Amino acid sequence: MQRRKLGKDGPEISVIGYGAWEAGVGYHSVNPPDEELIGAMRAAFDHGVTWVDTAEAYGAGRSEELVGQAVAGRDDIMVFTKVIFQPFGSGLDAAGIRAGAEASLRRLGREVLDLYQIHLPDPQVPVEESWSAMAQLVDEGLVRYIGVSNFPPELVERCEWVRHVDSVQLHFSLLYREDYLSLLPLCQANGIGILAYGPLGFGVLAGTMMPHTRFADDDWRSGNVPLPVPLYQQIFAPGRFEQHLRIVEALRPIAQRTGLSIGAAGSGLGYSPGWRNGSDRRSTFGRPCHRGRQRRVDRVECRGPRGRRRCVCRRGACRCGVILPSGS
Repeated sequence: MQRRKLGKDGPEISVIGYGAWEAGVGYHSVNPPDEELIGAMRAAFDHGVTWVDTAEAYGAGRSEELVGQAVAGRDDIMVFTKVIFQPFGSGLDAAGIRAGAEASLRRLGREVLDLYQIHLPDPQVPVEESWSAMAQLVDEGLVRYIGVSNFPPELVERCEWVRHVDSVQLHFSLLYREDYLSLLPLCQANGIGILAYGPLGFGVLAGTMMPHTRFADDDWRSGNVPLPVPLYQQIFAPGRFEQHLRIVEALRPIAQRTGLSIGAAGSGLGYSPGWRNGSDRRSTFGRPCHRGRQRRVDRVECRGPRGRRRCVCRRGACRCGVILPSGS
């Protein structure tokens, strides 16, 4: 497993992390048994994953509890978690951020949070107040690094004026790149690391969905479960979903030629997929990474910021395709 430094001052992490959103409940219909979820996390660690991403809002803390069980006795695994505004979480005023960190530490069974992130901005609380409280936790030793998630560039810049932002987490995949393109210049200029969520298009890039695929009413991908971020509109809304399936079909011959899975052919490095079971993680780790076999996916193309065609991962990365934890 390759590793890269997260921003200019952050830790060295594996280019793939474990995303534990689905380890909570409330958005994904019925989850597998807890033992299966914990087993999937541990299988990822055994394959070289060095970090897991969770949040207090995932299952009202249940995800953090399961992550805590999975990382018990594994000091080599870093835990990244998040705090969010009320009523979804502890709140983003100074008192809420401290209370959220202390509660997350208890659920995770840890003494220090490796990366603590603001999950979403709260328009009712000045971001400077929230970010100063985050910085205070670092000064006190409760948190090693601090970051933001789902923030626009102007708010990231305001945080940077208060204290360095170690990382920005955003929605990114071959299917959706707008947030990445808007934040990349700021992150490059300030040495801010970038973490991606949804790198497999929330299952679309796995190659198993069809135009007739339907989701349970209590699965957010059906459009019936409200989310605080517009993921359904970006990936699964009528018209968008069919467009994305056409991209998957274009990937199939490339995956066959290179010997990669469709998900590997259509994703970059430095992301946090969420596996529900062992078969999910085998589809990701079934072969070494592209460089491990000297493989190149050189025909998957996308439109760059000015309409120019660029490959996704030829020679390791391109500006509009592959996202790396270093923010490059």
